[in-house]
Amino acid sequence: MLLLHCPLLLLLLPLGSRPQKFPTRDEELFQMQIRDKAFFHDSSVIPDGAEISSYLFRDTPKRYFFVVEEDNTPLAVTVTPCDAPLEWKLSVQELPEEASGEGSGDPEPLEQQKQQITSEEGTELFSYKGNDVEYFVSSSSPSGLYQLDLLSTEKDTHFKVYATTTPESDQPYPELPYDPRIDVTSLGRTTVTLAWKPSPTASLLKQPIQYCIVINKEHNFKSLCAVEAKLSSDDAFMMAPKPGLDFSPFDFAHFGFPVDNNSGKERGFLKSSKFGRQTPSKPRVDLHKVCIGNKNIFTVSDLKPDTQYYFDMFAVNTNTNMSTAYVGTFARTKEEAKQKTVELKDGKVTDVFIKRKGAKFLRFAPVSSHQKVTFSIHSCLDAVQIQVRRDGKLLLSQSVEGVRQFQLRGKAKAKYLIRLKGSKKGASMLKILATTRPNKQSFPSLPEDTRIKAFDKLRTCSSVTVAWLGTQERNKFCIYKREVDDSYNEEQKRREQNQCLGPDTRKKSEKVLCKYFHSQNIQKAVTTETIRGLQPGKSYLLDVYVIGHGGHSVKYQSKLVKTRKFC
Repeated sequence: MLLLHCPLLLLLLPLGSRPQKFPTRDEELFQMQIRDKAFFHDSSVIPDGAEISSYLFRDTPKRYFFVVEEDNTPLAVTVTPCDAPLEWKLSVQELPEEASGEGSGDPEPLEQQKQQITSEEGTELFSYKGNDVEYFVSSSSPSGLYQLDLLSTEKDTHFKVYATTTPESDQPYPELPYDPRIDVTSLGRTTVTLAWKPSPTASLLKQPIQYCIVINKEHNFKSLCAVEAKLSSDDAFMMAPKPGLDFSPFDFAHFGFPVDNNSGKERGFLKSSKFGRQTPSKPRVDLHKVCIGNKNIFTVSDLKPDTQYYFDMFAVNTNTNMSTAYVGTFARTKEEAKQKTVELKDGKVTDVFIKRKGAKFLRFAPVSSHQKVTFSIHSCLDAVQIQVRRDGKLLLSQSVEGVRQFQLRGKAKAKYLIRLKGSKKGASMLKILATTRPNKQSFPSLPEDTRIKAFDKLRTCSSVTVAWLGTQERNKFCIYKREVDDSYNEEQKRREQNQCLGPDTRKKSEKVLCKYFHSQNIQKAVTTETIRGLQPGKSYLLDVYVIGHGGHSVKYQSKLVKTRKFC
């Protein structure tokens, strides 16, 4: 027996022990017939004036029937393939005498009626093969039994069928304007603005229409159900029933499908196929659908530069939930603006600012032959990524925090391209120096640990004692203090950790002292200092600056200290 799984299944009329009746537009009779669900097990009948959703297994044909009772009847049939091409054929044959008119005598059994009706081959009216939404329309059709045969040779798939004998008055699908194209009115690096003419169904007939835009990188779609099939994360065959004005959810349990309690949600698919056999989940596709109401202009944002996108527009009748596709379009976003490359001069420090998640390109082309090239980098805030290429070959890729120095083997007439990538947290600032002279070093050397240690036991009401590490290189160290409120916290201190700001940015009154020191024994390169003249119970922020031979300074990590309140 052929089964019809769809939200509109309740439109099928009961087939019982009396003569077979096909779907009717008699509302009173319709309401009486839908009360008994036992009548709906035969699902090979297409109701008049309602869209059905169903499925096909690959290489397994399916046949549907409907009756036209009178000659010269208008007829329209629409078949919508979803996620695979379909082969379908519409044919007609005369009804046997018992199936036409009111009939008389004892009714024949249902199966016997079907055998009698379908034993002869009907007259083919129309056939189609492909994945387009295709129509058969006739203003004057003969009476008879119409057969719709469908086949999918590519894969299991689902589809939709709509048939009506009153096409002029029904108009369930939104009508397209005389120009159904989508226009690209504006194109940027990350945005595309689309415009389209409104559906006459909304502008003239005043029916509720909303527009849904679909964006992807692969191809255009010909129907909204093809989009929903692609959006599904598994091999679902159809949408779960949705309550509406005319239809009610149907119990699919006896067909082998689990009950979906979220049937009212958009794109609620039943998670089963082939009668209960579970299918593995598929990865989410790069496909986006957004419904925007009745506007007819929309800007798609957050796109990638220099990327081709396909755009489809669907007009959806919110009363019938049936849709019509505009003619899709595609567009390539603009390229990123080419980065201006900064030229580095041998032995000169260059300041670089990088936007959050941004990048900067620098170029170093030594004028003379060289055996080695040295890159010194001072990252003022968070860590930055550096890549160095020599004549296109990658030589270095590192994350830099604080001060780092890299020495690379040189090559005659070589050109170096440096790419600096900023932090995801915020903007980045740094200083960079490139040189072919190995003794040229503007940044002071730093120990691995740049913290300042405070000795709690040596705290008094007017002084604190601190220590910090040095190096084997003789450098100048200056210490500064600043009184802060008791509410000053680590987060505020972190925001002020710009290591590139030197002593010249500080007030003279904040300076404690400057001194030189170093130690050939790295284990003993430690210095201590007692800061006096402080107020009892007050908080102070201490900073230590190390100043190199070239005059450039680097700040150690700030230290928050507090004097004793009572002594």
